[in-house]
Amino acid sequence: MIVSGSSERIERHTLAVLVVNEPGVLARVIGLFAGRGYNIESLTVAEVERDKGLSRITLVTSGTRMIIDQIKSQLERLVPIRRVRDLTEEGPFVGRELALVKVVGETGGGHTRRGDVLRIAEGFGARIIDSSESSFVFEVTESTEKVDQFLSMMVGLGRLEVARTGIVALSRGPESI
Repeated sequence: MIVSGSSERIERHTLAVLVVNEPGVLARVIGLFAGRGYNIESLTVAEVERDKGLSRITLVTSGTRMIIDQIKSQLERLVPIRRVRDLTEEGPFVGRELALVKVVGETGGGHTRRGDVLRIAEGFGARIIDSSESSFVFEVTESTEKVDQFLSMMVGLGRLEVARTGIVALSRGPESI
């Protein structure tokens, strides 16, 4: 995507941030983005090394090359941050997102719609977590793009309710954060 009136391309980057697990760290990271008008498209946080008191933040953001570099530089300057890695820039990485998707069938659709819903779910490797006469709840763990495809195929088959985790990602190969 190109910014209007500019030749700079908007790039989507996945960042892995290792932080000290203490109160307020996430608020400081989010504040950095909000204060400068940057958007966070996806955000996940979890403790990864309890004995060392470390958590990992995985976030997805978009911007021009200059904006992405500014984001990384400003993140590296925050005191509780130990390391910032740009997984997109550093090479291949594996990313997955979990989505819980409830599909509520339309009345009168009968077994044809249920059959279509089940066929599509099977094709995406979605697991049935709950079912009733009028609805299914699926668990889909895939790349963000595949989750988006699954949702777009389900839209015409019933009313959807969706909860998504956001992306978690690791670099491929021996490198680690």
